[in-house]
Amino acid sequence: QVRLVESGGGLVQAGGSLRLSCAASGNSLGIASMAWYRQAPGKQRELVASITGGRRTNYADSVQGRFAISRDNPWSTVFLQMNSLKPEDTAVYYCYMQNFGSYEYWGQGTQVTVSS
Repeated sequence: QVRLVESGGGLVQAGGSLRLSCAASGNSLGIASMAWYRQAPGKQRELVASITGGRRTNYADSVQGRFAISRDNPWSTVFLQMNSLKPEDTAVYYCYMQNFGSYEYWGQGTQVTVSS
């Protein structure tokens, strides 16, 4: 059974930093891509950042230059380093994984709250 377990969320003041981690287990088909999404109250879930096996990354315009996505090798964990946090970054952050069988998985979410 594939599981994605997120950690690292919390409460931080504006301008501060947090590092999220997402560890994948139980996947036997290899990881094609992983990503972080977020959902603020009353808003749709949106892509924050993604990374592929070739370490190709993609960022939402709103976090470009402030957030950095990375992965370990061999690949089982994805990280999201969040710097210069703003109150508008407050949301539940979800980890996402697609494996080489094209199956998609989601983590349970971790709350990030940025106070002004």
